[in-house]
Amino acid sequence: MSSDYLLDREFKDIHFEETAIKYKEYEGCTFINCDFTQCTFQSVSFVDCNFFDCNFRETKINYVSLRGVQFTNCDFTAVNFAMTDQVIYEFHFKDCLLDYAQFYALKLRKMQFINCSMIAVDFMGSDLTEAFFDNCNLRRAVFIDTVANKADFYTSYDYTIDPEKNKLKKAIFSKEGLKGLLEKYQIVVK
Repeated sequence: MSSDYLLDREFKDIHFEETAIKYKEYEGCTFINCDFTQCTFQSVSFVDCNFFDCNFRETKINYVSLRGVQFTNCDFTAVNFAMTDQVIYEFHFKDCLLDYAQFYALKLRKMQFINCSMIAVDFMGSDLTEAFFDNCNLRRAVFIDTVANKADFYTSYDYTIDPEKNKLKKAIFSKEGLKGLLEKYQIVVK
């Protein structure tokens, strides 16, 4: 992997070393069962890439560009996404473990989180306009100064969101989810 630009490649069962991906651009690549836990993500670009069954647990992600990226069944426990490149980016998660991940102050418009565990995720100051949370566990997730206008929480559960500290215009919630919006008032909903 000496080239700085890799196109349409498949990487399978690879344990990437600390500097293996620094300063590289991957386009149209697929990563299957790869381990990135020892990597330092610095000035890395992923364009139209797919990740399946990969481990990013506690990985340091700095100045990473994610454009048209899909993560499926990946572990992002305790990963801080706050330093990802915010220019022309798009990435989505399906069946991923995102417990204790940090999305502090990011623009995550139209982001999709499908069937993810998101316990204690930090969305403080984030823009989640039109984000889609499908069947996600949001227990102890932090929503403060979050813009979640038109966000869809309908099938997600175990969240606590204060409508007075967040923007929720036209956000979608289920009747069962109302208790998470009213918790601070100590109202009992049956």
